[in-house]
Amino acid sequence: MKLPPQAKKVFQGKIFSVYQWEQKLYDGSTGTFEMLKRPGTIQIIPVSGSEIYLSLEEQPTKPRTYTLFGGRMEPDELPLVTAKRELIEEAGLESNDWELIKTYEYEGKIEWPMYLFIARNCKQTAKQHLDPGEKIDIKKVSFNTFLDIVMGETFWNQIVANDILRMQLDKSKLEEFKHKLFDEH
Repeated sequence: MKLPPQAKKVFQGKIFSVYQWEQKLYDGSTGTFEMLKRPGTIQIIPVSGSEIYLSLEEQPTKPRTYTLFGGRMEPDELPLVTAKRELIEEAGLESNDWELIKTYEYEGKIEWPMYLFIARNCKQTAKQHLDPGEKIDIKKVSFNTFLDIVMGETFWNQIVANDILRMQLDKSKLEEFKHKLFDEH
């Protein structure tokens, strides 16, 4: 959901901005509406050969879970720039073959774009450079193990999990996704 042009910022937190606006209702009265906005985030599926890298991550506010690599965009940073920065910071990996495969917009009263990238031909080029609030173990898994983890309760990104679950209902879409991951472009 996008903020309407008449929305005014009423509060700025460290991550979230709160906006309000007056909205005419169906009965002719007016009500105050409210919505959040936050910087976009990046999620990356890094691939090397026939394996996928996953993050087994722990943060102070969430338990140890499997997740994709990624993070928050800096002001005026392009999604691909963020993806490359996050992959090198969190995994020490670099890629010469990137593809944006989907852009998500969260439902409800929040403007929060999330960009999902594939990074093919990943190579270890650096050590991890983690934020003080992150603990990340890097796990390399097969495609089938990736599917099992994504469908399990220890996987953090439910939006991506939802998409992959839908792909499993249509084997041609799942096969197309697999080719997207492992075929060079």
